[in-house]
Order: sequence, then structure tokens, then C-alpha cells
Amino acid sequence: MNPATATRIAAAAGFLAVALGAFGAHALKDLLGHNGTAIIWDKAVFYHFIHAVMLFLLAERKPFPAFAWWSFLAGILIFSGSLYLLAVTNARWLGAVTPVGGVSFLAGWAWLTVKSGGKN
Repeated sequence: MNPATATRIAAAAGFLAVALGAFGAHALKDLLGHNGTAIIWDKAVFYHFIHAVMLFLLAERKPFPAFAWWSFLAGILIFSGSLYLLAVTNARWLGAVTPVGGVSFLAGWAWLTVKSGGKN
């Protein structure tokens, strides 16, 4: 992946984190309150935003840390995505999917811990 594409995807992820945060606080306020899932939505936004920033920071890094970058993107989609769906639908089985995204986040951070400053 080239740096421009990685940066655009990272920027889109950041945009979406802010938009979903606002959407949850305003448009979904009553639904999340009724479901008792506002804290779940907030947790999804928090992890989404942190890792969107990481995608952005890693996008221009040389050499491109592809494993960590893709792990963080997968984590956003699986971890935060499952929590967003759980918060809106109250389908508690989605909580079983969330740890897969958490492991993806951990894998990206572990890779950076081991490989930081080195080659892919």
C-alpha cells in the first residue's frame, strides 16, 4: 500500500470516529439510553479514534509497518464495529465477536513493540 492511500484511509477512519461519536451523542441518544448501551457506544468510539490516529501516524512511516497498520484497521472494524452494532441492536451475542478485534489491536501493538525501528 502506498503512503497516500494509507493516509486517506486513516483520515477516513478518523472522520468516521468523530462522526459516530457525535451521532451517538445526539441522534442515537434516546435509543442508547433505552438500551442501556451508551457506555458501549462510547467505548467503541474511544478505541476507534485512538487507533485511527495510529493508522494516520503509521501511514507515512518508513518502512511502512504493514502488519501493525492492518491489525489496527481490522481492530477498528471488528472491535469497534461489533460494539457499535451491539449498542444499537442490543444483540448481546456480538460481545463474543469483540475480543477478536481486541486481539487484533494487541497484535498491532505487540508488533510495534518488537519491530519498532527495525524492518518489516
